[in-house]
Amino acid sequence: MAMRRFLLSSQGWPYLLVPFIPIAIAVELAHADPVLVFFAAAAGVIPTAALMGRATEELAAKSGPGIGGFLNVTFGNAPEIIIALFALNAGLHEVVKASLVGSMLGNLLLVLGAAMFIGGLGRDRQRFDPTAAGAQMTMLLLASVALVMPALFELIEGRGLPLPGTERIDYDSTVEHLSLAVAFVLLLSYGAGLVFSLKTHRTLFNPPHAEDEEEHAGSWSVRTAVLALAGAGVAVGVMSEVLVGSITEASESIGLSEFFVGVIVVAIVGNAAEHWVAVLVARKDKMDLAVNISIGSSAQIALFAAPVLVLASFFLGPHPMALVFNGFELGAILLAMLIANHVTHEGESHWFEGVQLLAVYAVLAIAFFAA
Repeated sequence: MAMRRFLLSSQGWPYLLVPFIPIAIAVELAHADPVLVFFAAAAGVIPTAALMGRATEELAAKSGPGIGGFLNVTFGNAPEIIIALFALNAGLHEVVKASLVGSMLGNLLLVLGAAMFIGGLGRDRQRFDPTAAGAQMTMLLLASVALVMPALFELIEGRGLPLPGTERIDYDSTVEHLSLAVAFVLLLSYGAGLVFSLKTHRTLFNPPHAEDEEEHAGSWSVRTAVLALAGAGVAVGVMSEVLVGSITEASESIGLSEFFVGVIVVAIVGNAAEHWVAVLVARKDKMDLAVNISIGSSAQIALFAAPVLVLASFFLGPHPMALVFNGFELGAILLAMLIANHVTHEGESHWFEGVQLLAVYAVLAIAFFAA
């Protein structure tokens, strides 16, 4: 009965999708329709990501705020990074960059919007620390400068050439080395941000609040959490390989571009469990935590995941990945950051602001679909 209640609870629903893990493996081995393989693998990623997130939370609770913060930083976006690594190895650079952009947009608009909307229902307004939110948004705005410059360099110099028979661009080595240098700067900035949020100003990012007793009723041992984390990592890797292997054929069969699949579908699937947690805590009126999850996760993608993937591309795949985003991606990132900064700078929100953020995400998704 206890297990059934957990599975049907707001935290346990992702584990109802566990059967899709063997289903995805079976249809992949049977060389079934790529569309079926893609959706089965996408559904299979969600429970593995949820398990990884739960194990990380348990380890963080056992090891204290310092190590706990490091673990959350390391594994918070692990499922999406793993998916991106397999895509890198397959040479799907545009899918990787689209998924990075989609993750930032999803966190800033979809997740934050849903959290403000659901959390604001029945309440006049919700409050959160504007200093913490402002620090995260400043990091994102600074990261946007680094993300824009390689694209501007390519626009002015124009050294990239389209590969024969494809829509992909073969970028000059200068752009690749520029991307590598930018990646190192982003990682240094992210490291400084960790010191700021986890040491010198950690009280801003870890406000005291009363925890629900049910959240600690079934605490795991360290060994259980480590084993669960290892198992989830293996499962995410398997599902990611199956998912990436079917992207090209599945997108062609459905009539969607790889760009749309990367920026919308892969981004949502890779962060589904984390997205749900933000909405759940917002409903419990813990907007500090919800805002930190949504904006903090975007900062992790821009300052950590993106540069790590650039570095990894020098060892994986056919050639290095240039950190050059297209016009749609750059415009969407800048607009999302500006509107997210606007709605968070006062430290309070209401349900209508959530609707507005969701509307912006819908408009961008429609534009990406038509692109």
